[in-house]
Amino acid sequence: MDYVSALLPPAVMAVFFIGVIRVIVKTQGGANKAKEDAAVDAALARVEGARRPAATPPKADA
Repeated sequence: MDYVSALLPPAVMAVFFIGVIRVIVKTQGGANKAKEDAAVDAALARVEGARRPAATPPKADA
């Protein structure tokens, strides 16, 4: 019965890992994709804005 106690933890971890991957794949996209993308874009814009030096005005794209 030592083989059962040796194989049970990796088997349980594998089942939970597969479950986590399935949840991640299922939650990609869907109805909230646009809202999530907008939140990420806003966060990136905030970080990029903070990186610019305050003394120089932002360059205008022509």
